[in-house]
Amino acid sequence: QVQLVESGGGLVQPGGSLRLSCAASGGIFSVYAMAWYRQAPGKQRELVASITRDGSTSYADSVQGRFTISRDGAKKTVDLQMNSLKPEDTAVYYCNGNIYTSVIRRGDYWGRGTQVTVSS
Repeated sequence: QVQLVESGGGLVQPGGSLRLSCAASGGIFSVYAMAWYRQAPGKQRELVASITRDGSTSYADSVQGRFTISRDGAKKTVDLQMNSLKPEDTAVYYCNGNIYTSVIRRGDYWGRGTQVTVSS
């Protein structure tokens, strides 16, 4: 069974940096794409950044130039480097994987989330 486990959240002051990591394991045939989403209190979950298996990336306008997503295909991990953090970046961050569990079976999998709080 596929599992995604996030780490690296915490409390940081405005202007600071954090690095989130996500490791995928269990029953993985191959990884098609991975992404980070976030959900702030009272708001819908939104896509923050994504990366495909060929390394193509995309970012939400609100984080463009501040966040960087990267992946290690061999280790099946995806990281999110977050710089110049703002209070509005405060949210629970979720790792998402679009993963093949066989040659023909692909599905979306989610981690449990990690809290990021940006506050002075």
